[in-house]
Amino acid sequence: MPVTKAVIPAAGLGTRFLPATKATPKEMLPVVDKPAIQYVVEEAAAAGLSDVLMVTGRGKRSLEDHFDRAFELEETLASKGDFEKLALVRESNELGAIHYVRQGDPRGLGHAVLCAREHVGNEAFAVMLGDDLIDPRDPLLPRMLEVQAARGGSVVALMEVPREQVSLYGCAAVEPTEQPDVVRITGLVEKPAADDAPSNLAIIGRYVLSPAIFEVLEQTPPGRGGEIQVTDALHALALRDLDHGGPVHGVVFTGRRYDTGDRGDWLRTVVRLACEREDLGPDLLAWLKTFVAEHA
Repeated sequence: MPVTKAVIPAAGLGTRFLPATKATPKEMLPVVDKPAIQYVVEEAAAAGLSDVLMVTGRGKRSLEDHFDRAFELEETLASKGDFEKLALVRESNELGAIHYVRQGDPRGLGHAVLCAREHVGNEAFAVMLGDDLIDPRDPLLPRMLEVQAARGGSVVALMEVPREQVSLYGCAAVEPTEQPDVVRITGLVEKPAADDAPSNLAIIGRYVLSPAIFEVLEQTPPGRGGEIQVTDALHALALRDLDHGGPVHGVVFTGRRYDTGDRGDWLRTVVRLACEREDLGPDLLAWLKTFVAEHA
């Protein structure tokens, strides 16, 4: 069956962005002039995934409001003839059918995925983490869907990272396939020490998962950090054959990825994307050149 559903875990507390995230979900922090979460939903829609489930928690109501109609605002803009802004306001609620379920007990990414079981059913689905933004000029998800359709099982996105950074990610042991950008995953380790890492191929926040992941997650004990880890469940699936929910393949991504989960990376992402905008870039670049010259 073709993949039509995407799951976006969005129940995190966003503690790295306090105090801004005390009352505002981290997913709603703006990247230039759109909340980060909208970029992710747009990516899902562009890949043909029109059914999106957000796994939320307390204090995330603004996520639902953002992807809902804003009648009063729309009427005000329409009455003023400001149709450009009206189109921008309507964009977010025209991306697809967006559903919500609460993760009442925050027990990690694996538990968040498990919360999607009833909505997903017995079909493959995508999981998209809101901290990772993938540049639409370098489509990753369509390639992952293509690989999953051809090979079955599950597919994760991998990216080479410096060896000293592997402890920040899930890390994959791999063997090559006949396709240069596709590897067969033979094992996964969550946040290993640099000396213990099987490679420098790190999992980034895109997955296309077999529904067999739910059964495995139910049996997966808490791992690193006392949380249920998707990495541990995928490690178990990587050891299985196609008839039992495996295998697991990786798509090695070499395109542009923006990390918005860290304050410094978030700031760099905002600047980089703003500089590429026709309406903002020229003035911002001119100011940056002056600013850098003054502080060099």
